[in-house]
Amino acid sequence: MLSLRSLTPARAATLVLLGALLPLLVALASQYWGGLSPCELCLDQRWALVAAGILAIPGIFLETKPRAARLFLYLAGAAALVGAGIAIFHVGVEQHWWEGTSACTTKIKAGMSAADFEAAILAAPVVRCDDIAWSLFGISMAGYNVLYSGALGAFSLWQARRI
Repeated sequence: MLSLRSLTPARAATLVLLGALLPLLVALASQYWGGLSPCELCLDQRWALVAAGILAIPGIFLETKPRAARLFLYLAGAAALVGAGIAIFHVGVEQHWWEGTSACTTKIKAGMSAADFEAAILAAPVVRCDDIAWSLFGISMAGYNVLYSGALGAFSLWQARRI
């Protein structure tokens, strides 16, 4: 039986890599097979997971250099926690606790000329960040990403500290 307390640096890094790939695969399946188009904040969360996965890769090959493996696990954990932070921000936008970034909203204002109005409509994002496209038990995909990326980041940091 695999014990999380006795993982080698390479195995810990491998689990972090696999842990970063899993939600990316789910997101891509949701997008291409489920028809759920991502908004800008969704894409930012994906990039944080890509960074976590990429940063975990060197740790897989640094079995004989635990200090170097530790550094990459710390960096991967930090990237995952950045993703959790973006997801927290996204949940706040979805719940209308605060406004999203300019990429999340339109630039339509009262009193605009017809040409400016048309330009703003054509430049508007296809998917708004404050619309919840999918939820389960009242938790959106961004909410689940808060939990998942936070856990992945904590696991990576814990493993780095343990080595």
